Amino acid sequence: MFVVGGESLIDLISEPVGPDGVIRLVAHQGGSPYNCAIALSKLGNDTGFLCPISTDGLGTYLLAPLAEAGVKPLLSERVEAYTTLAVVTFDAKKSAQYGFYRNADRAFTREGLIAALPAKLEAFQVGGFCPIEPEDAAIWMDVAREAARRGATLTMDPNVRPSLVPDFAGYKARLSSFLDIVNLVKVSIEDLASLEQNRAVRATELTPAEVEALVTKYTADFLGRANCELVIVTFGDEGSRAFTKSGSARQGVYPAVPFGDTVGAGDTLMAAVLTLLNEQGNLKPGKLRAMDDAALNAMLRFGAVAAGLNCQFVGCHPPTRGEVDAVLARG
Repeated sequence: MFVVGGESLIDLISEPVGPDGVIRLVAHQGGSPYNCAIALSKLGNDTGFLCPISTDGLGTYLLAPLAEAGVKPLLSERVEAYTTLAVVTFDAKKSAQYGFYRNADRAFTREGLIAALPAKLEAFQVGGFCPIEPEDAAIWMDVAREAARRGATLTMDPNVRPSLVPDFAGYKARLSSFLDIVNLVKVSIEDLASLEQNRAVRATELTPAEVEALVTKYTADFLGRANCELVIVTFGDEGSRAFTKSGSARQGVYPAVPFGDTVGAGDTLMAAVLTLLNEQGNLKPGKLRAMDDAALNAMLRFGAVAAGLNCQFVGCHPPTRGEVDAVLARG
């Protein structure tokens, strides 16, 4: 089983309704780990989601897509805390920007999370919110280590959100501890720039030389750690790159026609990458580090198609495996 641990929330997505600048907020189920779990299941994987779900109406709203996709909520008892909210607005290029109001996603205990883990796991994905609060990070670290003891390859998509973090230096130290134990990490170029500059940074603020310097610095850092064997860096509409000690690859985006927005694109790409790696037999320590240029390129292509299909919609709507395979069959 694939298990994704971390936050679920409601994305309140802004939509313009008139020339006077008034907007309305439309509720969509979301959260990076939540989206990734749904994408994994729709791509044909046995998937569990490790996150508290509120007893409120929005919690019920969150459960419906999990059930529809076949994801197993691993915490069977719902919690009284209100559902976590994210307010999403968009810049001129329709890139998502977030503000967060956290509640139910933090209503867990160490004992409860560990007890909910399956006896055997193929992979455990550490959610991006896990390192934010010191007390949460300590618990999620124990959960990740236990998952590894049960056979899981550890993966992470940090989704660095400086606006969520009151102590960014402390957050970076906690994130570094997770990066020390994971085998695969996916980051955006904005993640790397934010870690470097200690503030939220958009890709448009970076020169090509700055982008290359960030990629060189952080891929060397991550791959130089004891356990990390594969690094994926995403660049929005510039595509993605992948690095191991045996190879590297670059892949453009699969164009979304019609275009909705980019919500969940990175989560869908991550799920697709994990899917293909598992099918190839490469989702194991030792196998990941041996992936060469050709294997990395095939992996990124699969991920790009899945992410592009997701971007045909407003909000996160990952494709099925059949939809991805149909595109790939066309060459």
